Amino acid sequence: MDAFKDRLAQRAHDTSRPALAHQSRGRALTDAENALAAALMEIYGTGEQDFGRVAAALAGKGLTAPVSGRKDWSEALLAEELAALNADFDAAYQDHGYGA
Repeated sequence: MDAFKDRLAQRAHDTSRPALAHQSRGRALTDAENALAAALMEIYGTGEQDFGRVAAALAGKGLTAPVSGRKDWSEALLAEELAALNADFDAAYQDHGYGA
């Protein structure tokens, strides 16, 4: 359960504009992207914020990076993955608008 996502979805439904729940997405997330998001939420939920330790936690989970397909997470790989994902999401948003 993700209380933040649940609340966003409920608020979008309350306004009769369900597309607003995902207004910043130009496309749906892949399974690998959803897995990364879930893992990051879990790690950040512990209070961890240091990128190096976040990367170590991702490596400890054996999570596959969505863009590179690597599992040897480091601070540099985490930054590269997030930058690449952000660029892809920006391009999808530019191409398709909001509400994927």
